[in-house]
Amino acid sequence: MTPIFSRHAMLAGLAVSLLGCSSEPLQVVNERVYQAEWIAGQPRIHHSHPTLILGQDGRAYGNAGCNHWFASYSLEGNKLSFSEIGSTRKMCPPPLMAQEQRFLESLSQVQRWDFSSQEQLRLWPAEGKPMRLEPQDD
Repeated sequence: MTPIFSRHAMLAGLAVSLLGCSSEPLQVVNERVYQAEWIAGQPRIHHSHPTLILGQDGRAYGNAGCNHWFASYSLEGNKLSFSEIGSTRKMCPPPLMAQEQRFLESLSQVQRWDFSSQEQLRLWPAEGKPMRLEPQDD
């Protein structure tokens, strides 16, 4: 094989592989666990696990860091909102309770979603910083 031909073959292979990378936009996946990394502009407390799962039945649920939470949600295109948010009532150390309050309040203010360039799910309020969540491996 001549050097020019092998270079062209390599570039063609690279182009084909890159086309596969941008085929479909990322979508929110039902029944997938997303773990909050940033809540209201603050990183989550180490070893806490606030999570979000969007059920196929229009119900959302997860762990708020201390208590289990649940809500109804509406998802249309990039619009997302939560309503009727509730949680169990177990007490935890004050920093976890404060984070949980931020998490639940942030959920109540969500108006839209998107994905960052690092593939983090971002839940945006009308104003302010988004909640950022990492998809968890299945």
